[in-house]
Amino acid sequence: MSRQSYVFTSESVSEGHPDKVCDRISDAVLDAFIAEDPLARVACETFATTNRVVIGGEVGLTDQAKLAEYMGRIDDIARACIKDIGYEQEKFHHETVEITNVLHEQSAHIAQGVTGGGNRDEGAGDQGIMFGYATNETDALMPAPILFSHAILKRLAEVRKDGTEPTLRPDAKSQLSVRYEGGKPVGVTSIVLSTQHESESQTSDDIRAIVEPYIRQILPEGWISGETEWWVNPTGTFVIGGPDGDAGLTGRKIIVDTYGGAAPHGGGAFSGKDPTKVDRSAAYAARYLAKNVVAAGMAERCTVQLSYAIGVARPLSIYVDTHGTGEIDAAAIERAIPKVMDLTPRGIRTHLDLNKPIYARTAAYGHFGRAPEADGGFSWEKTDLAEALAKAV
Repeated sequence: MSRQSYVFTSESVSEGHPDKVCDRISDAVLDAFIAEDPLARVACETFATTNRVVIGGEVGLTDQAKLAEYMGRIDDIARACIKDIGYEQEKFHHETVEITNVLHEQSAHIAQGVTGGGNRDEGAGDQGIMFGYATNETDALMPAPILFSHAILKRLAEVRKDGTEPTLRPDAKSQLSVRYEGGKPVGVTSIVLSTQHESESQTSDDIRAIVEPYIRQILPEGWISGETEWWVNPTGTFVIGGPDGDAGLTGRKIIVDTYGGAAPHGGGAFSGKDPTKVDRSAAYAARYLAKNVVAAGMAERCTVQLSYAIGVARPLSIYVDTHGTGEIDAAAIERAIPKVMDLTPRGIRTHLDLNKPIYARTAAYGHFGRAPEADGGFSWEKTDLAEALAKAV
């Protein structure tokens, strides 16, 4: 039997964290290509440091002759991302940062395994394992520590950008240690919040006075007690931030992007990858399936694993674990899943409508636990498969 009383910790990072700046640029480049060519193949990586951004990777287009034309827009895309995030520092400013673009055409050897044709369906863009997870401990069917860690930073970004808190700056991290009783979250034992700020004269106490009201807004009533430990800017001054303070790279925050360590991770990053890459699309599908299992009342918690081989369309395996909370046998759920969803790369993209420019918005504050959007964003967060799953079981 799983433990029912414990403390579990997850962290999040803001959109201004160096790695998240890179995720945002990579996904914005992806969106730009998909907006022009819904079948574009993109694997975009970004590196950022003091006064420098380097963008590289591979692009395959339906009309490859247009690649050079699209390349001319990359510089403006990166600068727009940096400006929206809020960087106007002397050593990292959207107007003056040096941007190097070394994107090039997709490898023909990779393309041949992915592109369908004749009697062969489109294959997976790589081998690998992908996990999805859901739990009924929150309304979003997400683990509480990561959900509220994201929500705190998102709220601080809102008040920074609307001018309510003009001394806050883009780079920030949060971490919550959540106490569970009876398997459900009931309180917070410690809160860690580090945020970049305007002046060296601002102390940790000054920053706590700014951020504490917003943290209290976000956390459920009664979760903060007199015994809760607060660690706000525990090192003191945090004026130098973003890529000027620490280098950033696409794909280095995969636990922040998913379940905060509460569930397994296959190891593949998401940002900058088009939906033929099962690292991304199959992880979205696994979350979608796990969430619908929980939404259907089949289990309180559910993990779904999918596995793929490069160039092969169908998943090699489907695994379900309900962690001892299932109302339905996990093997029966495994048998039902392929009856209600085509898990080939093409099937996932079609079912979740992924060939759209909907990815830059996923780059910060988590890919999961967000509300589905009218234009198709976060479609994998819908629970519209719950009834079909229940019938199939």
